[in-house]
Amino acid sequence: MALIPTTILTGFLGAGKTTLLNRILHEDHGHKIAVIENEFGQENIDNEILVQDSNEQIIEMNNGCICCTVRGDLIVALCKLMEQKNQGKLTFDRVIIETTGLANPGPVAQTFFVDEEVGMYYMLDAVVTVVDARHAMEQLNEHEEAQRQVGFADKILLSKTDLVDAEQVDILRQRLMRMNPRAPICAVDFGNIAIAEVLDLKGFNLNAKLELDPDFLLAEEMHEHDECDVDCTHEGHHHENNHHHAHHSDDISAFVFKSTRPFHTGKLDEFLGGLVQVFGPRMLRYKGVLLMEGADRKVIFQGVHQIMGTDVGVKWGEDELRESKMVFIGKNLPKDVFIQGLNLCLV
Repeated sequence: MALIPTTILTGFLGAGKTTLLNRILHEDHGHKIAVIENEFGQENIDNEILVQDSNEQIIEMNNGCICCTVRGDLIVALCKLMEQKNQGKLTFDRVIIETTGLANPGPVAQTFFVDEEVGMYYMLDAVVTVVDARHAMEQLNEHEEAQRQVGFADKILLSKTDLVDAEQVDILRQRLMRMNPRAPICAVDFGNIAIAEVLDLKGFNLNAKLELDPDFLLAEEMHEHDECDVDCTHEGHHHENNHHHAHHSDDISAFVFKSTRPFHTGKLDEFLGGLVQVFGPRMLRYKGVLLMEGADRKVIFQGVHQIMGTDVGVKWGEDELRESKMVFIGKNLPKDVFIQGLNLCLV
């Protein structure tokens, strides 16, 4: 039986998750989606969506979607939904889990890797984070949860961009990119976005791709090689955005390791195992495409906190640059320790 792709929808209070969910539950998009509202705080969408009968836990919408309000254990809810699907009582081919605005998506994501029963029926497709363009700068400064939601994202939906000017949106985009260069950023207007931008993103797939924001890589290279003065006038150095607009030193940020020298398998396994043991709770997401000694295929690895998986990918192309590329997103991670250690694992 095919596993049911599941999306975690997260975002800070008031970012616009409810508006987006409302559209998914009412629009004629042809998908049969079970939406689980994981209620742990005061914030809920009962009043807006579940007006029919707030005592009922599972409500079928006119477009064939299902809305399920969970006031407790997510694992139990997922298993109950599957039970009803197997009995022919419910029909759905996808799941979206909405976390409350103050939630850390990490434990929700880990559920799919640590619970055997959930892993038998569901696969985690992606974490989608809605960011409120008007209030995000302030929220990111004040709330670690808001930073974690950005760090975990496979895709960022930027809402309320009509309420701020283009320069503010640009500064916010750059900040989000430094925190998470893996996640494409897409503007969303009052929840109006193609359903394809939310579903089937394959953010948790162990595939051979590691998409990183090219501007982030450019900024990293510039920072490493030039170390130039803030007021320099080097051609192509866009300092007006990187420096003069207060470079926020967020607790959660990203860095990249790249090398065209292959890794020694034993050394790398040991080092990554040690990293995850020591820094796992602070490592939100990490992913890499690896060039291994003597291997003609790419090795793909990725992880969430202490849970790490690896897989053998496609063969390196004839004319392709053979290069390991890894990105680490986490809270106050010691970049130097990671980079030096990884360098010592090279052949």
